Amino acid sequence: MVDPDVVLEKVASIRQCLRRIGQVTGLNSERLENEDVRDIYVLNLQRAVQSAIDLAGHVVSDEGLGLPSSLKETFSLLQGHGIVQEDLAKRMMAMVGFRNIAVHEYRALDLGILKSILTDHLDELEAFCQAILSHCQLDGGG
Repeated sequence: MVDPDVVLEKVASIRQCLRRIGQVTGLNSERLENEDVRDIYVLNLQRAVQSAIDLAGHVVSDEGLGLPSSLKETFSLLQGHGIVQEDLAKRMMAMVGFRNIAVHEYRALDLGILKSILTDHLDELEAFCQAILSHCQLDGGG
């Protein structure tokens, strides 16, 4: 059984990162042209995605849903057990890919991708939080 305190702490962490992103960028992709704004954005996005990975891993582990062979597979296991929808699982897997690039610098971060995440994909992190809170029957505020 999942630990509700862990779930709520991870959700709060994701939401704090999203708030910080909103404060710094105003959700305006043109603000990412500024290197300092971009650095704060990337750091908080990376932290939010890592918290989502940790949250997914907690649910998969505590509910005995399987043993993922990769971080991305953790979201696939959640989808396979009906905890998240397939499209959300795929979008979260893409976020893991972004996080890997940001953390390990596999290649230079593309400004266009950063802008796209800001304008079109941040809500996926909140959707993931909602899916997990719903699955765990927790009220995580909002």
